Amino acid sequence: MKCERDCPGTIEDGYCDTCGLAPLHKAAAPRSTTASTATRASEASARTGALSTRTSGSGRTGSSRTGSRRRRFGGGLVDVAPIVQVDPATAIMANAEVPEDKRYCAKCGQPVGRSRGDRPGRTSGFCPHCGEPFNFSPKLTKGELVGGQYEVVGALAHGGLGWIYLAVDKNVSDRWVVLKGLLNSGDEDALAAAVAERRFLAEVEHPNIVKIYNFVEHDGAGYIVMEYVGGESLKSILKDRRTANGGNPDPLPVDQALAYLLEIMPAFGYLHDRGLIFCDFKPDNVIQSGDQMRLIDLGGVVRFDDMDAAIYGTVGYQAPEMATLGPSIASDLFTIGRTLAVLTTDFRGYQSTFKESLPDRGDVEVYRKHESFYRLLLRATRLDPAERFIDAGEMSDQMLGVLRQVLASAGEAHPAPSKLFTGEMRTDLKSEGPRWQDLPTPLIDLTDPAAAFLASVTVTDPSEVLQLLKNAPDDTVEVRLRALRAEIDLAVRHQYFDDARKARDALFTTDGADWRLAWYDGLLALATGDFGYAHQRFDAVYSALPGELAPQLAIGLTLEMAGDPAAAGYYDTVSRTDPAYTTAAAGLARCRLRSGDRSGAVEAYNRVPGTSSAYRTSQVGAVRALVQPHPSAAADVISLAAAAALIERLEVEAAQLAALRAELLEQALQSLLGGATLPGTVLGSARNGQAGERDVRFALEDAYREMARAAHGPEKIRLVDLANAARPRTRT
Repeated sequence: MKCERDCPGTIEDGYCDTCGLAPLHKAAAPRSTTASTATRASEASARTGALSTRTSGSGRTGSSRTGSRRRRFGGGLVDVAPIVQVDPATAIMANAEVPEDKRYCAKCGQPVGRSRGDRPGRTSGFCPHCGEPFNFSPKLTKGELVGGQYEVVGALAHGGLGWIYLAVDKNVSDRWVVLKGLLNSGDEDALAAAVAERRFLAEVEHPNIVKIYNFVEHDGAGYIVMEYVGGESLKSILKDRRTANGGNPDPLPVDQALAYLLEIMPAFGYLHDRGLIFCDFKPDNVIQSGDQMRLIDLGGVVRFDDMDAAIYGTVGYQAPEMATLGPSIASDLFTIGRTLAVLTTDFRGYQSTFKESLPDRGDVEVYRKHESFYRLLLRATRLDPAERFIDAGEMSDQMLGVLRQVLASAGEAHPAPSKLFTGEMRTDLKSEGPRWQDLPTPLIDLTDPAAAFLASVTVTDPSEVLQLLKNAPDDTVEVRLRALRAEIDLAVRHQYFDDARKARDALFTTDGADWRLAWYDGLLALATGDFGYAHQRFDAVYSALPGELAPQLAIGLTLEMAGDPAAAGYYDTVSRTDPAYTTAAAGLARCRLRSGDRSGAVEAYNRVPGTSSAYRTSQVGAVRALVQPHPSAAADVISLAAAAALIERLEVEAAQLAALRAELLEQALQSLLGGATLPGTVLGSARNGQAGERDVRFALEDAYREMARAAHGPEKIRLVDLANAARPRTRT
């Protein structure tokens, strides 16, 4: 059964294998984010602050199928071996004791219960800083019956709310369950109220979230009864890697960490759609069970509008505004960003020096290698919650885009169409240099009231576009953006930019933080030759959309136009990730040729897929790169032979083919005159032995005459003269 939502998945075991949600008739409709986004756009700085990403696209990523079969995580891009489940009884702690260095006051966070000199540490007492009582001894013992139903087997771990226990449900087929402390209070009325208030968690049902079975009271304490999920937490996986690495940190590869968290992003979307905030996400609270990722601790979940609920979090992961503004979607996304940082780097000081920030990119190898990943983390963990991702769906989309870039850097391309940009505007590669007109265009936001009208505006002449836009049903941001692009195109035609600047400035007063305005502002700067400002604007779009390739292509093009060799790096990322961006391959080839890397230029041209309409012209570019002079005579001979073989395979017009042969033979003649020995294959694959000067000259003459047959006027005369000059002298 096909998923009823806007996703390509199918329903398996009652849930979509792509978005992870139940069919629409079982799930509540997701809440709209349009209003809150518009508010953020109006509150953000017009030009210097972080950009708003109002057009956030789909919010569903990842798969949630169950079973023991091996499958791929992260939208099907990363292969992950399933973790074999073991006997739950083997998971209990042999010695249920909290190490001294892990004993902290639950109220003020200060160390408690530590040894001093000859005085041993204590597992219970009062915090010397705030007076809060503490007790690190398990409250429940083996065999104890909780709630008249759950028989305790032992302690599994110690968390922020106390001990977590393994138990057997004596009323339901002796199934394994987990007991987690809910509230430690001597006030029976307060305890009963807390248990009753949190029964909403039993309604949470998602394949990537541990199931809540019940809430019980026992000896003045409340407990959540949860499904037992066997497997290994991401924290344990990190510990195992460290142990295997001789006690030295061994963070997860970036692609693996992204794939793990992409699997649980639908769970966050599910909670947020229901007005619930997870609050305390960290590597401890997500587990790989078989071939599935699960959120395993709902103890800190609160309702979005509950201003009185106790808020739980962990230093180093918790968003800085939690204490003043309370929990929100943005605070949850902050914890996801922090978790990604901890998983992928030896993040020293993440709970102290860098508890609300990230190290400089230049100080961390992973960040230097994967710029988009670093920008993803930066946006997710901005201090201003309004500058973070809008929701889990938008963050998922950008995470998936970054994952594709990370995989491509290792030679594994997984291209996918953008939800925010059109494809590139040029596909023939005939231009000899970069053209800003070839950059992709932001797609129309289909939620805009004028979207249908704008889709009907198919003319390309900017004057006609502006005339048609006067009849728009509403003066929406999409209409104003379309008008701005038309003004820019018209300004280029007439070389008069004042009207375009006025249109841009008017948009800054109403939609200054919209990333699309920054995009068009960058185009306007390119059109006027202000490459420095253009770079700033496209860089801002890149920071807002780190998983998108279009901003990186724009930065590469801007840097190339400014003569900056750093352009090659951006072109390389784009063309590796999606070879369909042929302008990136051509730009990379140009950059490499300018640096003298002829073989690198050929490699860039060869990235263009054979199915692309630009394939032939890319191969022409490869030929021209091969026939350029090379300092090494041996390399020159090899390149000429390769160019000759490539020419024979090309399917282009006879005149163009003759022109390429002429370029090849001109360089071959120069090499011969310089003393090189050329193989006969430079004249064609059927030729054996060596190619002499006489052979090359006759072939060059033929190429010029072929070109002359398609030429006219002075050009025809010039080519005939070249043919006569190339012809070898003969004795009379």
